[in-house]
Amino acid sequence: MRKSLVTIAVLGTLALPTAVFAADAAPAAAPAPAYTISYNVGLFSQYIFRGLTQTGEKPALQGGVDFSHASGLYVGAWGSNISWLEDYKSGAGLNSYYDNSSLEVDVYGGYRNTIGETGLGYDVGVLQYIYPGHKLSATTTANTTELYGALSYKWLQAKFSSVVSDDAFNNEDGAGTYYAELNANIPLADSGITANLHIGRQKFDGNALDVLYTYTDWKVGATKSFANGVNVGAFYADTDAKDRAGYAAYAGGPIDGSTFTAFVQKTF
Repeated sequence: MRKSLVTIAVLGTLALPTAVFAADAAPAAAPAPAYTISYNVGLFSQYIFRGLTQTGEKPALQGGVDFSHASGLYVGAWGSNISWLEDYKSGAGLNSYYDNSSLEVDVYGGYRNTIGETGLGYDVGVLQYIYPGHKLSATTTANTTELYGALSYKWLQAKFSSVVSDDAFNNEDGAGTYYAELNANIPLADSGITANLHIGRQKFDGNALDVLYTYTDWKVGATKSFANGVNVGAFYADTDAKDRAGYAAYAGGPIDGSTFTAFVQKTF
């Protein structure tokens, strides 16, 4: 890894004397809760992150919890199984990043709101990616911290995320790495189906090999939502990472080309 209308009617009656009897008065509406807590759990045919498979094209079980306050502040946590830290091989095909790492945990917090009555929303926050396990390198870590900011209008969103930690996904000197993305989630009439479109650009800032991780990715898919909180969908995602010079030496790792993904998810 989220408006109120005020209606003023019958203005002319304000100038007329009106009697209201307690027996006829409508009951007062219950005040809106100060906060909400929501949960989600989903089964995916694979875990795709920024166009790249994180599970070697194998299934992923994912879930999270979100706490949102009426002020606009929020915090949350999310997790998924992964395999890329063990799957990845160096150019010689000998070394993985970790010899025991099968989990990603994301912890985040931020503030979101709308700008007046423009309908333009904004969201700013910090996200910490955590990868428990035994790493083989004493100099780098996959744990990564990003700051992000997003603007949204109706079904369109633009988002920018920037790494502020020293390492970025197990690449040293990764501070300054950024990911810029444009997302469109377009409802198709009253069908309950939403078309999902995405394009993103990652610019890695690190050592010489990190040019392999500067790439563009895109996604096309659809989600069907049901009243009971179940979402069923599928999407195709791909990148131009495989066109990078030297990609063949890193094949089998996290920069593999992406494929078709299907999922079922429940929110409550």
